[in-house]
Amino acid sequence: MSKMSTDALRRHALNGPAMGSRWSALFFAPAAVDPAPIRAALQAALDEVEEEMSTWRPDSALMRLNRAPVGAWVALPPGLARVLALALRIGRASDGAFDIAMGDAVRAWGFGPDAADPQAIRAALDAPRQPAHALLDLEGDRLRKRAPCQLDLNGIAKGHGVDRLAEVLADHGIAAALVGIDGEMRALGLRPDGSPWTLAVEAPDPARRAPQAILALQDAAVATSGDYRHWVTVQGRRLSHTMDPRRGAPLPAPPASVSVVAPLCAEADAWATALMVAGPLHGPELARRAGLDALFLLRAADGALRSKPVGPLFAGRQGAPTEV
Repeated sequence: MSKMSTDALRRHALNGPAMGSRWSALFFAPAAVDPAPIRAALQAALDEVEEEMSTWRPDSALMRLNRAPVGAWVALPPGLARVLALALRIGRASDGAFDIAMGDAVRAWGFGPDAADPQAIRAALDAPRQPAHALLDLEGDRLRKRAPCQLDLNGIAKGHGVDRLAEVLADHGIAAALVGIDGEMRALGLRPDGSPWTLAVEAPDPARRAPQAILALQDAAVATSGDYRHWVTVQGRRLSHTMDPRRGAPLPAPPASVSVVAPLCAEADAWATALMVAGPLHGPELARRAGLDALFLLRAADGALRSKPVGPLFAGRQGAPTEV
């Protein structure tokens, strides 16, 4: 891009509340563009995502779906139907490692709006488990449950929210942007000078925020799932917020983190969770089978971190920080 055309663009950095965190949008637009309506549209899009998918709002579309009786067809808003379809597809492709039918366990262990409940934990541990794709019928914009289950979209909703940010900017004619919620990010196009967007994969350290790897992205998204930001302590042992679908309990020995790069942030978000669940032994093979670009960070017995990259984007990239 020429110097003149670059100078004709103005940099905008917007943000607001979303999903218990903050959304951000960094973009370049012609000087005549008023960012106020764009910010309002971005916030409205994320408010809509929460109205549809939040487990913290009793009146959300997802919670109404959870209360619906078995066998009853429930009409879904288009955004929720879209996310459920993607979640079920990735659930099948991951052999159930990504499972949205874990709402009872998430809530029981204290990762929802309520504190951990020992009685609910025992019920979650004893409950028979089937993956969501075996429990749900989804036809277009309607869904029914074949058996009792509580759905939770925390492993994909934030990524979908990031995709909605990207869609809103695209609808406003903005082609150069970096959007995100917390650590889930998506890049649109290139920066005005023709360079890719650079962002960091965070080191899995609960005490500080530091880069583990540096990514250069164009028209792609990255999401990270880890054991170091949200946890509960049970009998002196720290347990990650990521649930093991086979047990109805937090993962006992997950990777420190898994980062996935994909075209959509919702895909990256869900696959990062699936690979955490698959674990340090089976996760890399699942990533290879699914054709993913993924970076596993594994803790050795002495606490040292070991990188295990999968896919051409991360191949051969070891150490910290690393540019990919």
